[in-house]
Amino acid sequence: MSDLSGRSALVTGSTSGIGEAIAAALAATGADVVVNGRSPERVAQVAEGLGVRGIAADVGDASGVAALVEQLPDVDILVNSAGVFRTQPVFEIPDDEWLRFYEVNVLSGVRLTRHYTPRMVSRGWGRVVFVSSEAGIQTPTEMVHYGVTKSAQLALSRGTAQEVAGTGVTVNCVLPGPTLTKGVESMLSRLYPDLADDERERRYVASGRAATSLLKRLIRPEEVASLVAYVASDQASATTGAALSVDGGLTPTIFP
Repeated sequence: MSDLSGRSALVTGSTSGIGEAIAAALAATGADVVVNGRSPERVAQVAEGLGVRGIAADVGDASGVAALVEQLPDVDILVNSAGVFRTQPVFEIPDDEWLRFYEVNVLSGVRLTRHYTPRMVSRGWGRVVFVSSEAGIQTPTEMVHYGVTKSAQLALSRGTAQEVAGTGVTVNCVLPGPTLTKGVESMLSRLYPDLADDERERRYVASGRAATSLLKRLIRPEEVASLVAYVASDQASATTGAALSVDGGLTPTIFP
């Protein structure tokens, strides 16, 4: 396991799902982790469970980002994990929903990266990781607005990596496929109330977006977190400007 002792890390959207798993993985490496979410109660609960610090702030809003960075002026590792998704026919998505998705999924990372990355550069070491999605490579018909924001993260990550070239700071995206979070578990229980948990997953994989998975199952949050922990480590010093797949082979392409 990588040793990140002495490094500080902020993981946004880390009170559940993939973000919480990433926070746990980084804490296990010795990093000084800060978890973040909108609910003060949930932030406190997760922070206590992991033995780390928590800051409640809505990073999908400029004022929320300002409040967060006021409390946490500097970090060595920034993981932009906050995000929203929803299925909705593309012609029924109103402007305010497009803007909300862009604010949360893209501008949260823009604002935080713009604040923290120059400070990393000044020290000669840093890691910025965007939790994108395979939806950024193959746009889901039922979530076009989500796919657009995930594609935007790929461009943002690559462009930022180019800006900090040669500084010791790396910027990368990880691209999970459909992941078995608590929210997805609840969704599966509603879809298939009469089936056992393992059968629900098999049914969903066989008939849904994950049908092309080479694993033939959903990704686990901890599997995404393991890749993020590696990308945040010294061992990944030659990996930057990359889109790194952790989708179980779901995307039918050899690159990325």
